[in-house]
Amino acid sequence: MSRKNKYFLLSLGCSKNTVDSESMAQVLNQHGMRGVGDPDSAEVLIVNTCGFIDAARQESIDALRELVNNRRAGQMVIAAGCLSQRYGAEVVAQVPGLDGVIGTRRWMDIFDLITRLRARRHPEPLYHLPTEAEVVGSDERGVLRASLQGASAYLKVADGCRRPCAFCAIPKIKGTAVSRPIETIVREAVDLQARGVKELILIAQDTTDYGHDLGLKDGLAHLLDAIVDAAPDIPWIRVMYAYPGYVTPRLIETMARHRQVLPYLDMPLQHGSRSTLLRMRRPAKIEWVYETVERMRQMLPGLAVRTTFIVGYPGETDAEFQELLDFVRDMQFDRVGAFKYSFEAGTPSAELPGHVEPEVKEARWNALMELQQGISLAKNQSFVGKTLDVLVEGHGHAEDENGELTGDVVSLARSYRDAPEIDGYVLVEGELPVGEIVPVRVTGATAYDLIATPDVAGPLVIQPGQVISEGMINLSDIQG
Repeated sequence: MSRKNKYFLLSLGCSKNTVDSESMAQVLNQHGMRGVGDPDSAEVLIVNTCGFIDAARQESIDALRELVNNRRAGQMVIAAGCLSQRYGAEVVAQVPGLDGVIGTRRWMDIFDLITRLRARRHPEPLYHLPTEAEVVGSDERGVLRASLQGASAYLKVADGCRRPCAFCAIPKIKGTAVSRPIETIVREAVDLQARGVKELILIAQDTTDYGHDLGLKDGLAHLLDAIVDAAPDIPWIRVMYAYPGYVTPRLIETMARHRQVLPYLDMPLQHGSRSTLLRMRRPAKIEWVYETVERMRQMLPGLAVRTTFIVGYPGETDAEFQELLDFVRDMQFDRVGAFKYSFEAGTPSAELPGHVEPEVKEARWNALMELQQGISLAKNQSFVGKTLDVLVEGHGHAEDENGELTGDVVSLARSYRDAPEIDGYVLVEGELPVGEIVPVRVTGATAYDLIATPDVAGPLVIQPGQVISEGMINLSDIQG
């Protein structure tokens, strides 16, 4: 079996990492290489690592070690991505035998690194890591900066971040924010429209900062206008990763004006206490959140708001945590993700006093999630009896009360309120066409998911689709 010119690429971490992985794959394909799903069949083994928190870093190290320990003669293992960018030599020290290391801002040079590795005469690993000061934003080698996930596509509009958040190492890993040219993004949106994409998801470390480095005011609003004009047949456009204080009146008006732009706001707020936010070096004007979300709810009926919070941040007192609970109760967010503070060496938060004990973090996390589950359940129950358009992603089989599979098929779908991977599902009785947007009638709700039946006139044509293992649903556990 010949492994020559074949590569295996494992992508870890977030959707932004997935886009970089697919961009590397495009570069390799342009040079006549072919991706395979079995590492034993490949000449080149690549792990696009995540370096954001301890668990993600360990997962990346473990994946690299496994490939190095099991590789065959003639195979090479390369560490790419965030962990490589930030820790370079340390990664090599933890994974003896690693062949190459390439950073986040030089993904486009992956084939060049492979060429050098093929020609090397000594076993020492080769590095291709830009410095923190080096900004790379124009050498994309003509690749599509998107990741297709079924009928959805993540499209990267910028990379890097210039925000000063005390707990975050992303600016050290990715560098400052670099926006991609608006005409390039629009051209790619048109390409994705031609491929039949039903949902276009705009991503960056901070989408609301788009265009700042290009001299654009309200750059994201300008970009949305341009995409809608050029790609009118993409039904859903979703904006992720907004930054507090930068959801401007112009952006809200633009979202409200375009039917394609979903009434969905993903804005990580991180906390509800002004004192904690100041220590986080985050926007601390809580009044702005109340005013802006209220304005959006008025202009965007049915607006779904998703946010994330950190509990147990250094110095977080009982009173500050209570402020967070009160804030969540006041705001009535549709979706909340919560994280226990993770120590990040080299960040300003690592130097703060007053670290919170693990058991206190756990208790606070549980209290926050218990509060939000009640809010989410009430929000979901408000949709019972209503009709929603949903994007069908796959099928599963129902289980009875004993956990045994029944013959009933359940379709796994998402509404405008549900971003891929992080939000809930709409679980629809029957087998709906995968990759299509169809109307359903909501019949029940849980804290995370909606239950529905098809709401269509006439039969549906079933299209081939991948069966998703997470679709094993116990209908007896679902309460209306």
